Amino acid sequence: MNWIVAGMKWIMLVAGLLTCTMVYAAIAPEAALRGTFGDTLEGPVAEIVVRNWGVLIALMGVMLVYGAFNVTVRPLVLMVAGISKLTFIALVLTIGQQFLSYQAGVAVVSDIVQVVLFAGYLIADRKLVRAVV
Repeated sequence: MNWIVAGMKWIMLVAGLLTCTMVYAAIAPEAALRGTFGDTLEGPVAEIVVRNWGVLIALMGVMLVYGAFNVTVRPLVLMVAGISKLTFIALVLTIGQQFLSYQAGVAVVSDIVQVVLFAGYLIADRKLVRAVV
């Protein structure tokens, strides 16, 4: 797990930039929904919710990029981003399996890899802290 600790800056940077791509949903909500889920929602409520969803996901990406360069906030950033990604994974796998053949499936796989790496870092980081203290 030392390689995870050593490479976390780059892992977070790549994860953050990938996550930031969902700003697309704030710009083109219908196209983002169609690409991610193969379906779309209509109406002003959908416009608001999907655009807000896109911004919130992009902000998660910005946090990951920030955490890549600021070691002191990494544990908090990784916990928040990890919980967000786990929520998405759980929702798609429990009530949205029909969306796995769209970009949501790619996002689930990517998010699982990221969550495993984030958890590995957090576990290894605790061991490092205990070893130093």
